[in-house]
Parts: sequence; structure tokens; C-alpha cells
Amino acid sequence: MDSPVPPRPSEPRPRHRDRHGRGMRGPVAPPQVPLSVSRAESFRDLVQDSVERLERLWPQLADVDFMVLDVPGPQEETVPLGQSLSAEKDRPAQIVVYRRPVEIRAKNRDERALLVHEVVVEQVAELLGLAPESVDPRYGQE
Repeated sequence: MDSPVPPRPSEPRPRHRDRHGRGMRGPVAPPQVPLSVSRAESFRDLVQDSVERLERLWPQLADVDFMVLDVPGPQEETVPLGQSLSAEKDRPAQIVVYRRPVEIRAKNRDERALLVHEVVVEQVAELLGLAPESVDPRYGQE
């Protein structure tokens, strides 16, 4: 008794992720968990924390624009971690922190937070024409 075997379809069957009828899976982590925050957002938060800390000591920093850019422009011969630009008649003073060069130099989140704060302090000191130690008395001690 030979039973005929149906021929195999020439096209492969589509694979389904919903194999057990449970529907699509939800997000890996809820939005309030740090896992769902991107590295760029986390870095911006570190810069913002550092700026808020310095604005309490130096109220004139409220007029300064703090920016985070991924990388510096190609005209740089060395890779800076940050840059300060003096105010001009059509724009306020700016301090830029470059995310990728800082992330590359830091091994973990604590080291990254410390390096971000040091870069912000150094750029504020350059903008104000002061020593970094006078901008933040804890500079270099942490």
C-alpha cells in the first residue's frame, strides 16, 4: 500500500513570529528604565547635570548655550573633547561637548560622568578666562 505523498510546494513557507498565538512581544524594557534610554540621551543628561551644577555657582552661565554634538568637524587636526565660542552680536556664547570622543576615552558610566564634568568645567573656564579650579573647586579631585 503505497500512499501518495503530496508534492512539496516550490516556494518556502513564510515564517511566523507569532507561532503560539500570543501576539507580538512588547518592548524589552518599560520607558522609565535606564535601558530604554539611548547613549546620546544619557550623555545629554550627564552634560545637563554638570551645567546645572555649575549654574548654581556661576549664574551668568544662564546666557550660555550648551550643545552636544557627536563629533567635531573635519577641520580639526587633533580631536577635541569640547569647544567654547565667545558671544557675538548675533548669537550668545556657546559651549560644545563632543559625545563620541568623550565616550571613547571613558571605560564606564562613572568615568564618563567625571570626564564630561571636567570637559564642561574646562570650557567654562576658557570662556570666562579663569582657571578650572576657580570655576569648580572640586575640579581634578574626584
